Amino acid sequence: MSKLFSPFALRGLTLSNRIFVSPMCQYSAVDGKASAWHTVHLGGLALSGAGMLFIEATAVEAAGRITRGDLGLWDDATERALAGTLAAVRAVSATPIAIQLAHAGRKGSCAVPWQGGRQLALDAGGWVTDAPSALPHNQGDLAPTALDQAGIDRIIAAFGEAAVRAARLELDAIEVHGAHGYLIHEFLSPISNQRTDAYGGSLENRFRFALEVFDRVRAQFPSQKPVGVRLSATDWMEGGWDLAQTVELARILKARGADWIDASSGGISPAQKISAGPGYQVPFANAIKHRAGIPTTAVGLITEPAQAESILANDDADMVALARGMLYDPRWGWHAAAELGTSIQGPPQYWRAPPHGHSELFANSGSGSR
Repeated sequence: MSKLFSPFALRGLTLSNRIFVSPMCQYSAVDGKASAWHTVHLGGLALSGAGMLFIEATAVEAAGRITRGDLGLWDDATERALAGTLAAVRAVSATPIAIQLAHAGRKGSCAVPWQGGRQLALDAGGWVTDAPSALPHNQGDLAPTALDQAGIDRIIAAFGEAAVRAARLELDAIEVHGAHGYLIHEFLSPISNQRTDAYGGSLENRFRFALEVFDRVRAQFPSQKPVGVRLSATDWMEGGWDLAQTVELARILKARGADWIDASSGGISPAQKISAGPGYQVPFANAIKHRAGIPTTAVGLITEPAQAESILANDDADMVALARGMLYDPRWGWHAAAELGTSIQGPPQYWRAPPHGHSELFANSGSGSR
């Protein structure tokens, strides 16, 4: 039996397979509110055959957006808009839906990628960002404000309030975004965190903000529903955040109720030197899984069904998440099931879709599907 298409339990949620649609920013929200794009985008991916669909990185406050097009969940208006999108998606698919809660920190106030992606000047619609220390991400960027205790408390509260809204929206899981150089990662990494108070310096102090955010989210989300964390396992920089520190944080997160670690990497600085290739981050998922004893998700240039199957069969990770590969092939789960000789649940409107030789692809299709 295919390991990729075997079930997996996360608290009270049992996934039908180990494929995740990774959270992918669409930069298509209006004042944080989900748009028609999100309904079409998520609706299509909900039919991909994946075991769980993740909504993109969703800002917990307006100042925590990467761009003005970022999705948000910080007030009644953003909650209502997302509720409308979720109702439409759920009308066509029973795929579990999770949300990734995020704060961009010093990497905020940017143009959308197709308009260059650089930080916007204040007179061009930008804003002053927040960070652990007043260090800009890119040379020439406006320096962020170093958060004081009141600012830290405000953002932790915003994560908690977003978790309450996620629960009201009946989302199945939450992932806390602690990777890719955004705010939580900025507190973890000595590259971006040069504080001398209780949130900087020692490893214990640099863990503090991440743990306080996680604890607040976990406390505000139903106990039977899972909460995971995405971490950058390394900064790919000398003297930065690394795998050993990630493993130690993962151990602590597990003890505090984390259900999985999504093992990514990089993002803290343009000076990073990444050695990318197919499955290049899988060793991070393996190390965290076995050294911290927590389920992991492998991500990064996973494109082929046999590759995904081998990651799980070799016990390198418990789940795999696809991002760009899912955008390119929104039926990746179908094609993977066909290649690996197994079947999945499918919508009746599409039961006639499988090509010759794969008539049994949809386990729920019955004899009249052709």
